[in-house]
Amino acid sequence: MQFRHELKYLINFGDAELLKERLSVILQCDSHAKGGFYTIRSLYFDDYWNTAYREKMGGYGDRRKYRIRLYNQDDSMIRLECKIKRESYIRKIAAPLSREEVDQILEGRVDFLLKRKEPLCQQFYYEYMSRVLRPKVYVDYEREPYVLPSGDVRITLDRDVRSAPPGGEIDGSD
Repeated sequence: MQFRHELKYLINFGDAELLKERLSVILQCDSHAKGGFYTIRSLYFDDYWNTAYREKMGGYGDRRKYRIRLYNQDDSMIRLECKIKRESYIRKIAAPLSREEVDQILEGRVDFLLKRKEPLCQQFYYEYMSRVLRPKVYVDYEREPYVLPSGDVRITLDRDVRSAPPGGEIDGSD
C-alpha cells in the first residue's frame, strides 16, 4: 500500500492570504482548479456509535473512513473512497460510482456492489452490512490547491467549510 505524508493546520484568513502569496512564487495552481479553486462535497458514512467520528476526534493514529465524493457539483465523476490513516500517513482507495449507484446506496440497496470488480466496492458492502454503516454527514468546502511539478508536494488551502446531516440544509453553522 502506498501512503503519503499528510499534515493539517488550522490558520486564520490573514495567514492564509500571506501563505498563498508566498506559495504562488514557487508552486503552481493545480490544473484541476478552474479559477484557482474547486468545490468538494463529501458524504461520510459511519456506524450507529459514530465510531469513525469518535476515532477522528480522539486522535486515533490508525483509522479508516468511507465517503462518497464529487467535485464542482459534477455528478459525471463521483467516487466511493476509503481513507486509511496510519499516524501522519494516509492512503485513499477509490472506485467510480454513477449517479444511479449513489441513489441505490442512499436507498440502502447495496447488493450491486458485490458485482463490481473493484475490491473497494466489495469491502464497502461488507462494512456497510456488518457494521451497519449509514450516511451521517455532508461536508462541503472550497479547496485552493498548489503543486510542485518537479516533486511530490501538494499544499491545499480549504475554506468555507459547511456541514449538514442527510436531508438537512448545508450551512457553515455546524
